[in-house]
Amino acid sequence: MRARNIMTSPVITVTPDVPIRVAAALMVSHGFTALPVVDGDRRLVGIVTEADLLRARSADGEAGDAPVRDVSTTPVYGMDPSAPARLIARVMVDEGIRCVPILDGSRLVGVVTRHDLVRALARTDASIEPEVREHLDAYDPNGRWSVAVRDGHVDIGTTFSDEQSWRIAVALAEAVPGVMSACVHQTRGVDAER
Repeated sequence: MRARNIMTSPVITVTPDVPIRVAAALMVSHGFTALPVVDGDRRLVGIVTEADLLRARSADGEAGDAPVRDVSTTPVYGMDPSAPARLIARVMVDEGIRCVPILDGSRLVGVVTRHDLVRALARTDASIEPEVREHLDAYDPNGRWSVAVRDGHVDIGTTFSDEQSWRIAVALAEAVPGVMSACVHQTRGVDAER
């Protein structure tokens, strides 16, 4: 499971000159804990969090009209859309953050929040399996797959013997939200119970 599979996109953002009061209203109305701050080309220049807004309020009782640039956290770093979800989760836990911007080069393309990760983890094996089958059948509609899911780990049996097909099968399975890992093994015949 990669960032691109679980990220929230498009992203609600603010520019550096937006008043703090407006950023706070956006956070409240959407239930966010952070907002990326972007320039006119959607390049990430910072992030403003609930903690940033609270610090501004405690420092100056009337900070609501000040621009976000005065309180946003900079520099801020993002991750590539291909970053593994487990790496994003580790960064969130280790750094104590709730929102990781996802960047394509320097352009913001999404965010992964703790909520996004928990939603993916909450999927049951029974809900993951048919979606994995659907992805695999789109690649090869002849149904040469057996799929078993246990605790988010997918085991794919196939009659294909070439490594390229195996790599594609793993990538397709790992694109399904909730899949923690996938592996492929060759079988003589696939007894797909469909």
